[in-house]
Amino acid sequence: MPNLENLRKQAKLFLRWHRDRHYPVAAQIRSGLPRFSRMTDPEILSSSFKLSDAQELVARQHGFESWHALKTGFSTMPDHAVATSIAPVITAAEPQLFVADIKASCDFFVGNLGFTIVFIYGEPPFYAQVARDAARLNLRCVARPPVDPDLRDREELLAASLTVATAEEIKSLFLAYQAAGVIFFQTLRREPWGARDFIVRDPDGNLLLFAGPAE
Repeated sequence: MPNLENLRKQAKLFLRWHRDRHYPVAAQIRSGLPRFSRMTDPEILSSSFKLSDAQELVARQHGFESWHALKTGFSTMPDHAVATSIAPVITAAEPQLFVADIKASCDFFVGNLGFTIVFIYGEPPFYAQVARDAARLNLRCVARPPVDPDLRDREELLAASLTVATAEEIKSLFLAYQAAGVIFFQTLRREPWGARDFIVRDPDGNLLLFAGPAE
């Protein structure tokens, strides 16, 4: 169960993450504070963000409209009410792909798969995020593959699954990737369970499933 001192520390942590341009905090700021809701990650991290903003973010994440309301609520609510007022909500999932070269991987996702770069981090770069529509993939540079390539291919171990809404879209996406010279681990096919999908292999061997309805 959280207490007010822990929440103060959490606000200071959000403030430090923003100052250090820690990109994952941008998504929390955007979803938690209405005035940031239409900003991109870089815009949020370049904007003014004070301790009072961080405290408001913590308050809103715990169901209060302001830091003052949170402090008042914590001082008047019984312990069990404080505990039950917190309902965690998962707002997104971001698969992490292990790659050997951040730039080469970004070039592939942008040039071949139609993604855009959200951010690249580190000198030299060792972490990045790419996005297309609502899908986001995190790229982490590693010295060697953490998964045995033969095992991955034999067991068809997917790194990520991405979906579209219609049969027309999955066919169109497959044809676009085919024209772009993308390497397929599996070409477009209809599955027994009613989906139509294909699997792309990225430059590091990661298997990316793209799926949609069959009809």
